[in-house]
Amino acid sequence: MTKADLVNEIAINTGYDKRTITLIVENFIDEIKDSLTKGESIYLRGFGTFELKTRAAKVARNIRAKQSVHVPEHSIPAFKAGAELKEAVRNVKAK
Repeated sequence: MTKADLVNEIAINTGYDKRTITLIVENFIDEIKDSLTKGESIYLRGFGTFELKTRAAKVARNIRAKQSVHVPEHSIPAFKAGAELKEAVRNVKAK
């Protein structure tokens, strides 16, 4: 499902116009980005948690140049599904 598909589904289910729904969805995504950028986690009860995870510094290998490359410690966004979401999709086959 794409963002456009999500907007269409919400518009159909709520009766609001797509322009309003698009603004809401984009603002929702922006707020998640802003919170993660500040180092804050976002907890949505029944859905899950958006959080930052830290990757340790390491030495990687550039195979083409045949040399070692230092990769510094860095943060990546992560999502941890909540219990209700896990239960809802437990028996669904992935495509």
